[in-house]
Amino acid sequence: MADTYDLIVLGSGPGGYVAAIRASQLGLKVAIVERELLGGICLNWGCIPTKALLRSAEIYHHMQHAEAFGLSAVKPGFDLANVIQRSRNVAKQLNQGVTGLMKKHKVAVHFGDGVLTGKGMLTVTKDGAKTVLSAKNIIIATGARARDLPFAKADGKRIWTYRTAMTPPEMPTKLLVIGSGAIGLEFASFYSDMGADVTVVEMLDRILPVEDEEISSFMTKALTKQGMKIRPSTGVQKLTPSAKGVTAEIKDKDGKVATEEYSHVIVAVGIVPNTENIGLEAVGVKTERGHILINGSCQTNVEGIYAIGDVAGAPWLAHKAMHEAVIAAEAIAGGHPHAMDVRNIPGCTYCRPQVASVGLTEAKAKEAGYKVRVGKFPFIGNGKAIALGEPEGFVKTVFDEATGELLGAHMVGAEVTEMIQGYTIGKTLETTEAELIGTVFPHPTISEAMHESVLAAFGRTLHM
Repeated sequence: MADTYDLIVLGSGPGGYVAAIRASQLGLKVAIVERELLGGICLNWGCIPTKALLRSAEIYHHMQHAEAFGLSAVKPGFDLANVIQRSRNVAKQLNQGVTGLMKKHKVAVHFGDGVLTGKGMLTVTKDGAKTVLSAKNIIIATGARARDLPFAKADGKRIWTYRTAMTPPEMPTKLLVIGSGAIGLEFASFYSDMGADVTVVEMLDRILPVEDEEISSFMTKALTKQGMKIRPSTGVQKLTPSAKGVTAEIKDKDGKVATEEYSHVIVAVGIVPNTENIGLEAVGVKTERGHILINGSCQTNVEGIYAIGDVAGAPWLAHKAMHEAVIAAEAIAGGHPHAMDVRNIPGCTYCRPQVASVGLTEAKAKEAGYKVRVGKFPFIGNGKAIALGEPEGFVKTVFDEATGELLGAHMVGAEVTEMIQGYTIGKTLETTEAELIGTVFPHPTISEAMHESVLAAFGRTLHM
């Protein structure tokens, strides 16, 4: 006899556990199925523990530059094992928090591998034992995993994915990072600040290729100034690990191939959705390039089956998964939630300096046919940034000249990942320049640079 629910959620990452909570709030009887740890990759091996590592690196960086603030720190150092342990403790605390939330909202938790076995049916296998669950609705939230290079799979010793990079067996001395998206640059930033000699290679013609071109250019200069080697239009053709390091064959933008030696390599070349071996074929769920196809309510082509988060396509962000979770839960409960607008999803990269953005880049806005007004304001003109010793960075805003609509915002510098939400709210409310210009920003804060960027787009800059 199957255990029966109103909703079964397959996967307990940010999307999965939020879907379970919201559905329970709406009065549904809910079960969640997880094969490893509640909270999924983001909480246990991604978003949260990486930020703990980066915080340690940030403090270590400030310790090394204490004199600039009139302070002294004698021979700053670090214990890598303790840095990692702090990160793991943070992840453990939040995992326990999700466990508590499941109990609070009376969500039944089933650990094991879940497979769709028929209409409204899901079988969970744990240590050989099988449990059959049934529900009118099922949400697939199985997430994604790191993509391997076809010619050199990660071995956990010399060639790493994010997972090993988060709990390294040793400190790299000379590190090659393949890929310059958010994951690649965050690990590059961490290990560089901790003392490794870091090289970043990117197949495309600039790092952070999804960001505005001016952001990419600024970051190239900033990271180079920190001592990193940034090599766009460059590909890795072969990796040969040994007991002492990794030999890499690297092809540069001129087509020349050179052999170079590194102590370790981090592969950060994208993700692969976890759609295999979960029974999609058995029930007829359609996919495209591995990702599950959904409509505005996150429903698949099969009635009663929904998909959210990384498994349902880009952007591969935890906050996107959480928002889709609420949309799906409310649709299942009989509501009529608004569809996701991907133009209003912010993106954040937590390297040093930080990068954050929302909406269209200047180039994308022009490609879409807009005649734009662009404003920029540098951190060097902001009193709080100077007082913090963080004068490097800028804010860029893009507006539709005809209507004043905020099309996009792009930021680089200290704490911009905390500030981008101001523009995200503005876009969600369909704000124009008039509302932003009329908004009072507190002084002294770095956020004043956001106001000045808007003013600059309309020829009204006050502090530059």
